[in-house]
Amino acid sequence: MRHIELPSRIESVDEAAVMADEYAKSCGCSDEITFAVDLAIRESVANAVKHGNKFDESKMVHLTLNNGPEGFVITVRDFGSGFSVDDVADPTNPENIMKTNGRGLLFMRSFMDEVAWEKPVDGGLLVKMLKKR
Repeated sequence: MRHIELPSRIESVDEAAVMADEYAKSCGCSDEITFAVDLAIRESVANAVKHGNKFDESKMVHLTLNNGPEGFVITVRDFGSGFSVDDVADPTNPENIMKTNGRGLLFMRSFMDEVAWEKPVDGGLLVKMLKKR
């Protein structure tokens, strides 16, 4: 298992992706899993930095990577005000095609086998994703 803390700046997206790629490869993950993990990390960390912590570098993004028996598990937590996933417009709906938000959630759901959001009692938002073997 690997725990990572990153400041809320856009460069953290690439830093997280590089560290996740190295960890996945060190665990012997397939190219398919590594690709899915890369995309999920980029989208979730970007959301945490931009929408969650609103680029406030005093708020960290917490990332956990675990190659466990069920598959590759990723958690990403921000410390912002949170949001409701149900309030995000479906980007596949024709009336939302030109909107820029919601696509990251769609990508995460498309490439990972399970995606769930939680609101920790001490604030922020936590997304947990699983890529099965």
